[in-house]
Amino acid sequence: MRVELRHQPSFSVARIHLEPSEQVRAESGAMAMHSFGVSIDAQMQGGLKGAFKRGVMGGESLFVTTFTGHPDGATWVDVAANLPGDIWVADVVPGSALVVTRGSWLANAAGVDIDTKWGGAKMFTGGEGAFVLHATGEGPIVLAAYGAMDMHELQEGQGFTVDSGHLVAYDDTISVKTRKVTSGLMSTMKSGEGFVLDFQGPGRVVTQSRNPNGLISWLQSVLPGSRG
Repeated sequence: MRVELRHQPSFSVARIHLEPSEQVRAESGAMAMHSFGVSIDAQMQGGLKGAFKRGVMGGESLFVTTFTGHPDGATWVDVAANLPGDIWVADVVPGSALVVTRGSWLANAAGVDIDTKWGGAKMFTGGEGAFVLHATGEGPIVLAAYGAMDMHELQEGQGFTVDSGHLVAYDDTISVKTRKVTSGLMSTMKSGEGFVLDFQGPGRVVTQSRNPNGLISWLQSVLPGSRG
């Protein structure tokens, strides 16, 4: 599976090139177009239990779409996110998991397993949902960002702080802690930031320059009837 990124960085599309009979799994609705000869199958990945964890707990679609290349020739599939922004292609390696926040996963090779897991109270208090996606196995994974994407390579002991709404993914070797922006409740409310996440290496942290929750809040404030 070879991934070609197009239209970066604002309106990125990932073109996934498939060898004969090669498969790629994608989030339901992520496909923008595909070449002739590609077969498509949508299923509840992991059965009813796995689909429930992905949809209800993880905030993803209940169904996973599998695209299979034509047995006699090379084919391709284009996937894109709902929100404008960049795309990152990462290699998942055996023995190490990549933690992905809700709404960021687009597609992955057949050798990569995606499971919904409890992210701990740190993710719940961060306001982004208590469950995250764990990518394990071996092969490429395609992740989307809202806005521009930044890669932070942290050495042992290095760290930084990020608002949870700007988080895309991080290696499971990273240490994560949640805290309030300020010490007092009123100060935290006035700052408009709430809780933030402290990351400490070693490992990679991927962030996005825009916060989807900010877009949702703005739309709710201007849509007809949103003010009662």
